[in-house]
Amino acid sequence: MITNRLSKTLTTALNLQMTKEAHASQIYLSYGAWAERQGFSGIANFLFRHSQEERNHMMKMLEYILKRGAEAVVTVIPAPPKNPENINTCFEKVFEHEVDNTKAVYKLVKMSFDEEDWATWNFMQWFVKEQIEEETLAMSLLDKVKIAGSKKENNTALYSLDRDLEKTPDEAKSAQDVTVDNP
Repeated sequence: MITNRLSKTLTTALNLQMTKEAHASQIYLSYGAWAERQGFSGIANFLFRHSQEERNHMMKMLEYILKRGAEAVVTVIPAPPKNPENINTCFEKVFEHEVDNTKAVYKLVKMSFDEEDWATWNFMQWFVKEQIEEETLAMSLLDKVKIAGSKKENNTALYSLDRDLEKTPDEAKSAQDVTVDNP
């Protein structure tokens, strides 16, 4: 009896996204190790937590593929890009990576819509919301680095940013969750 409820194209695309999430985890891990070596333990901690979050996204994708009766294919992931030059570049690369990931999520949403696979379309909505949070958080970090002096980073401002990120929540509030009472 065939139990697979995913098309070949969606199975392939979901497996590619699973690999993309694993790669994202490695990027955050690599940048976290770089930040730690630069003496930014708060920023490193923040990046390490995000590495774990991306791994959780990968596992969510893997579980979904399996629960729909398809084959989850674990493949080699590319090496993370070279280390950033400075904190500003680090967060610029994080933002660029999140935007790229959002585009991949949107392709999966469109593909599931076009195939009328409503289970996958519904599943992917969680990732759409997550990417809104991820991009918002990355933009917020870029704003903070800009205040700290951007490429001409001020050591005192970076020290404060490092301390702040150690305690910063890992999520940004989504626009759809904002109310007059809770901006």
